[in-house]
Amino acid sequence: MHHPPPGPIARLRSLRYVELHTPAFTEAAGFYEDVWGLETVESDTGARWLRGTSDEHHVLHLTQRDRVGLGRIAFAVATPAEVDEAARRLEARALVPVAGPGPLEQAGGGYGLRFTDPEGRLIEISAQVEAVAPRGRDGAVPVGVTHAVLNTTDIDAAVAFYCDVLGLRVSDWSEHQMAFLRCNSDHHCIAFNQAEWTSLNHVAYEMTSVDHFMRGLGRLRHHGITPQWGPGRHGPGNNTFSYFTDPSGLVCEYTSEVAQIVEDAWIARVWRRVPELSDLWGTAGPPSKEIRCSMAGSPDPGPLAPLDAQGPGPLTPLDAQEATA
Repeated sequence: MHHPPPGPIARLRSLRYVELHTPAFTEAAGFYEDVWGLETVESDTGARWLRGTSDEHHVLHLTQRDRVGLGRIAFAVATPAEVDEAARRLEARALVPVAGPGPLEQAGGGYGLRFTDPEGRLIEISAQVEAVAPRGRDGAVPVGVTHAVLNTTDIDAAVAFYCDVLGLRVSDWSEHQMAFLRCNSDHHCIAFNQAEWTSLNHVAYEMTSVDHFMRGLGRLRHHGITPQWGPGRHGPGNNTFSYFTDPSGLVCEYTSEVAQIVEDAWIARVWRRVPELSDLWGTAGPPSKEIRCSMAGSPDPGPLAPLDAQGPGPLTPLDAQEATA
């Protein structure tokens, strides 16, 4: 008997954290704590878990590796039973978890599973992760991670997988170059950028308000760090933006005031890729060749690939795609 494909494996509640791999571990850890505004929760040899101001145990997991790249993307679900059901639904799709379902042996604990997407990214879904007492939100520091933009060699296939398997919904397109996907009322938690190869484009950190956003830029300026693109406000998502690079060369963003979606009323649109929609304020100017090159990154076969996995050479700044997330 023919069975129809199963629905999404789970109802994702939020983007919980990202893991980044870096050879410049000491420098990156110092940047994210002393400059960017996160706070170390736990540390180990070659590993650091950092929190924002929310009750999420950690929003950034830094791991020392020989190759720069994305370690994993973690999403929250409500209960361990949902993790078990997700494992069953993955099996029905002939997708085999690489870990779990079961207790997560990591800082913050939790119950979860991990599997890879078609381009080798490692995805984690988890429940019952330890919470921490919220920090006050008076400081101009991040609440947590609000979205990750991923470079993909096949944007249609990537969008189909994340919608069909993970249950994300398309909020908007930027022509056929970018797609913005949501899991809750925030306009996007994941966005895909059509590119020459698979890599991490950037990770965005939510600031409480536009005032916190601007004061955060002021604090970075006191550290001698100015935006490589920004400040401005994007059309898709309506969020403020300022982009920087960390000591690993990975791009990080301060953002605030992302558009909120009313699920039954929202109609996705296709935005034109023009400067006046890339930055509604008109304050940021065009992205520099350097930040575009950093957003293109280096080919990333995924954290489970052997270290000698080869890909095409680095993209030149002139060829790098402009990101508008």
